[in-house]
Amino acid sequence: MTKPSPLELPLGVQLVYLAEGGANVIYRFVGNSFAKKDPERPLSPTLDTDHCNLPPQLKGKLLRLRKETAAYISYTEIIQNFNTIIRPLFNPEELVDQTLVTLPEGLLSSCNEQLRTAELNGARPQKRHGSYLCLHEPFGLLITDMTTAGDPGANLAELKPKWLNQSPSAPATAQRCRTCALREMKNCESQLLGLKEQRSFCPLDLVSGQYEDVLRATGLIKGCKDRSRLARILYRNSTLQRLQSLQKTERDVGLQGPAAQSREMSLAMTLRDCTMFIKIPNDEKSPVEIRLGDLDLKTGAGGKAGYWRDLETQLIDEGWYRGSNINQDSGECALHSSRR
Repeated sequence: MTKPSPLELPLGVQLVYLAEGGANVIYRFVGNSFAKKDPERPLSPTLDTDHCNLPPQLKGKLLRLRKETAAYISYTEIIQNFNTIIRPLFNPEELVDQTLVTLPEGLLSSCNEQLRTAELNGARPQKRHGSYLCLHEPFGLLITDMTTAGDPGANLAELKPKWLNQSPSAPATAQRCRTCALREMKNCESQLLGLKEQRSFCPLDLVSGQYEDVLRATGLIKGCKDRSRLARILYRNSTLQRLQSLQKTERDVGLQGPAAQSREMSLAMTLRDCTMFIKIPNDEKSPVEIRLGDLDLKTGAGGKAGYWRDLETQLIDEGWYRGSNINQDSGECALHSSRR
């Protein structure tokens, strides 16, 4: 059976820069007539919040384009891993979907020119200057749009549900979960450098059977405007529970895992570094949309696997799990004795 051909982006598609990370740039589509015109003459974009002029396959989607980076992983490999390894673990409505799409000729060069212009006029973050899209990547990825552009009254909360179970190699006497131990170690380093310390929720609170614990966590979640409503949404949430269960099953992390660059460890670390997007409509009777993204399969290549293991060793040997450091925070962690 032959594989279906990837979708093709229409010639003349108009993009607006939305955001970027270290490896990808995300664009929003803007409405266009997409009528057949002279290909030498670009179409003029008409900002169209309800996307009524977009082809059906682009509605409710954003475009992800890959940067030129040292760690080269093609979009065909990313989508193959997503379809064969990640997708079967979740219900379709729980995932920020990804679909391979062929790019029209010249699009990447045009986007790179826009990035350079944005650097000159201050519209691009300083830390992203100098990195551009990969010109030999023929594909992009259409991803589910979890922004509130189509529903301005909605609220988008975003969180990293990392390590919803304790690390399997943490000491039995641990007073900190993996996430809280690492945060406090980094805050101690920041303190020595005179940098701002970070606060974040304890992920064990997210999956607690006690509503008050979930409510405590929502006070530190990005984009949260109504703590109690978000807590009601997350309390015993099925997607969070599924992710916790998968993290427990895929436990080849810490120091007892398999070979450092194994597929098992890659999946285990991927499930501990995804992002949960929660789109909350203004109308409390309307459905809430919850999806997991950032699920590209992590690779242990380039020293990453060694870094994961060295970090775990440091957390254990330096007493961060036990909370035994003099300057260590008194504890947001659910494992801290003062909260038990």
